[in-house]
Amino acid sequence: MSKLERFTLPITVGTTEVEISGLYRDGTGTPLVFLHGFGSTKEDYADVIQQEQLAGHAVLAYDAPGCGATTCSDLDAISIPFLVSVAEEVLAANGIERFHLTGHSMGGLTGLLLADGNPGRIASFANIEGNVAPEDCFLSRQVITHAHDDAETFFADFTERVGASRFYSSALYAASLPHKVRAGAVRPIFESMVELSDHGKLLDRFLGLTAPTMFMYGAQNNSLSYLDTLAAGGVELAEISHCAHFPMYANAPEMWARLASLVNRATPAPSRR
Repeated sequence: MSKLERFTLPITVGTTEVEISGLYRDGTGTPLVFLHGFGSTKEDYADVIQQEQLAGHAVLAYDAPGCGATTCSDLDAISIPFLVSVAEEVLAANGIERFHLTGHSMGGLTGLLLADGNPGRIASFANIEGNVAPEDCFLSRQVITHAHDDAETFFADFTERVGASRFYSSALYAASLPHKVRAGAVRPIFESMVELSDHGKLLDRFLGLTAPTMFMYGAQNNSLSYLDTLAAGGVELAEISHCAHFPMYANAPEMWARLASLVNRATPAPSRR
């Protein structure tokens, strides 16, 4: 086990000032970059240090603006393209050129756009229920279906609805939402996710990636309409048992085993002389 070191990084995206709160581990293997989902934090991936199959890889995870310990001077500026720009700045500051990418939900959508714009830098991409179609907006579309003028009221009502869900880990996820997300960041993030899911041709972008790709989903969500299309297009499907949208909470051992399998298959074997 090797320790993850905490770091802070001030960056500016456009006119918006952000101070990133992150976790980093040095290593000789191709870096592992993790992007968390809405309502989560970098600590979702802190158990990477427990994964013997991933030992030796450098690791980078950080809180997105509006989430966790990262601060942002203008919450209204946050969108998925904004988060992609943040990722590019953080990668550059850490000297990371080529990397294995994992993103969950909002982080999966951010990762998809990052990979689509930088295909040669992606060693592999694991998309954990990141948005690729309109049907994936079961959380974010509530900004339209349950609209409210007051950000705090909308967020409180949203949290209550999510906590009452019958799906795995929903109550656990909802309990921490008020501590992990600024209410003012919710609307701009959700609106951007809905816009891209409805009009961004995300499925085509995902299928167009040339790096090894995986789509991970919980068994409770195995009715997603596009799974067969992904499989036919060469994307590896990873169904996680006893799980819905949050494998890192409901079935972390299986999640990590599948992620390690993808990374190791995508890592070239040492040359023999």
